[in-house]
Amino acid sequence: MLLNLLEETRYEKVPVKIYATDSEASLDVAKRIATIIKQKQAEGKTAVLGLATGVSPIKVYQELIRLHKEEGLSFKNVVTFNLDEYYPIQPGSAQSYVRFMKEQLFDHIDIDMANVNIPDGTLEEKDIAAFCLAYEQKINSHGGIDVQLLGIGRTGHIGFNEPGSAPNSGTRLVTLNDLTRRDASKDFGGKENVPTKAITMGIGTIFKAREIILMAWNGKKASIIKKAVEGAISPDVPATYLQNSDNVEFIIDRDASVDLTRFDTPWLVKDCIWDDMLIKKAVIWLAKTLNKPILKLTENDYNNNGMAQLATQLGPVYNINISIFNNIQHTITGWPGGKFNADDSQRPERANPAVKRSIVFSPHPDDDVISMGGTFIRLADQGHEVHVAYQTSGNTAVWDDEMLRYVEFAMDFAKSQSQDAAYLEGLYKNMVTFLKSKTPNQSDTEAIRTVKGLIRKGEAIAGARLAGLKDQRIHFMDLPFYDRSKTQKNVSFEDDIQQTMQLLQEVKPHQIFAAGDFADPHGTHKVCFEIILEAFNRLRQIEDWTKDCWIWLYRGAWHEFEIHEIEMAVPLSPQEVLRKRLAIFKHQSQKDIPVFPGDDAREFWVRAEDRTHETALLYNELGLAEYEAIEAFVRWKFD
Repeated sequence: MLLNLLEETRYEKVPVKIYATDSEASLDVAKRIATIIKQKQAEGKTAVLGLATGVSPIKVYQELIRLHKEEGLSFKNVVTFNLDEYYPIQPGSAQSYVRFMKEQLFDHIDIDMANVNIPDGTLEEKDIAAFCLAYEQKINSHGGIDVQLLGIGRTGHIGFNEPGSAPNSGTRLVTLNDLTRRDASKDFGGKENVPTKAITMGIGTIFKAREIILMAWNGKKASIIKKAVEGAISPDVPATYLQNSDNVEFIIDRDASVDLTRFDTPWLVKDCIWDDMLIKKAVIWLAKTLNKPILKLTENDYNNNGMAQLATQLGPVYNINISIFNNIQHTITGWPGGKFNADDSQRPERANPAVKRSIVFSPHPDDDVISMGGTFIRLADQGHEVHVAYQTSGNTAVWDDEMLRYVEFAMDFAKSQSQDAAYLEGLYKNMVTFLKSKTPNQSDTEAIRTVKGLIRKGEAIAGARLAGLKDQRIHFMDLPFYDRSKTQKNVSFEDDIQQTMQLLQEVKPHQIFAAGDFADPHGTHKVCFEIILEAFNRLRQIEDWTKDCWIWLYRGAWHEFEIHEIEMAVPLSPQEVLRKRLAIFKHQSQKDIPVFPGDDAREFWVRAEDRTHETALLYNELGLAEYEAIEAFVRWKFD
């Protein structure tokens, strides 16, 4: 479904089409490409396509393959030019864009491979300039590119034109931005293995295309899409140069559009339909913008900041202020499991039953204490039957030398007890031999994965015990998808879902806490939540207890909920913050420098404390009580 077709605002400087999902958007892009190919065929001409790699175009390519196989779309009259390639890299490498294009498109259609052009990552560096010039000349010899597909990186790069690129730049060798390399680290098994350079079409080359389509999906791209669409033209965000083109269109999904002014602060753009959530968001925005407590906002404040319609329709504004202030105040509770026999009409959780069965799902073995450690502790201290379920082993996130240290300890311990350590010594030698020849992104041996998983299991048990849990309520699910996805592209999640259903049927919880923080760089949080949701939805059809079960989403490891989104805010005292910190410290393998730190250089315990303190500070700045820290939750709403 196409959303907000042709709706433009003074803030948006390029045409933007927004679709409900990336699948629907990709079908539209594929259809447009197919139309160009057919038109050129009818004219006896060649269709010249500029192609992109990465996640954004994959579903476009899938639809083009379907059109070829099921509807007879031929690519025999098609010539392609790819945007870029890492340098140096071999075409057979798993990360090579040559391999990507073959696997995602070329191997499945009838294109003549002589018509396929991709920058050569195997050249001697002295030969690259001549190659790039020839690449430009070859594009020109075919009459230029008919349609150019683009993605967008979080630096704002198009192709590999990183910040600082000139608007008239041609095909050339470039140095990759550190953020770009961090984003590619998963594919290469660590940032240190990502090439520092790439060969890319220039911005000037891209501009010559007769049609340019930039695609972006999911919330991770929302902030850079706002900069590219609404920001000033700047070499700091190369995609802003597209504002100068008459032939460009941004095609994005709903999640990538959320930061655009017309969705983020629509009262600045047009008259709004004021529902409760939008009113709450607008009033909080106004208070933060003016650096005022909510109860001090005036009618002039509303009128001078695009909110006159709200003041006129639902004023006087003081009544609006009081309503929003009370709403936010009612999110605060020291009783995350509900306060027994209390009036719960103004509380986020139900009062009854007095003792709730709660299950905290933790995608990795430390997400529980990092993201909601204070609430976890509070639930146990207040006498609820709290379970924790560690969904994956987390073995990927243990350094190799840390793993060897534990095996060395086991060997020394065996020797100290006069036990035969020959088996461990042989195992250790095999591990060392494997690690010496281990290639980037190569899966560890089963023995290494086991030891790394046991390291994280021991840490998780220590953290859960500190929170007050009994051992029999600590569950290690070790969901199969986690290791399976390292070696398989098409992963089934059915056994993961069945295992989750079994645990839920065993516990029959009144509360489920699940990670709603999908900024995890490896995507594990999102997969884990989707498994929980599918399992619970199936159980809703057959189990009565599900009618009384609420699902609460937590964040914190990567970023926090916005204030207007928060439905339960659990304040922590300084002593509880310290206890939470000690629980996080139990995860020693993740301290100092974790394997996958993401964009944030701070240690996880520092991130957790800073973010919960920032949430508490925002509440205080809005005029509410001052707390040391606040952990935030949003209740999942079923359709």
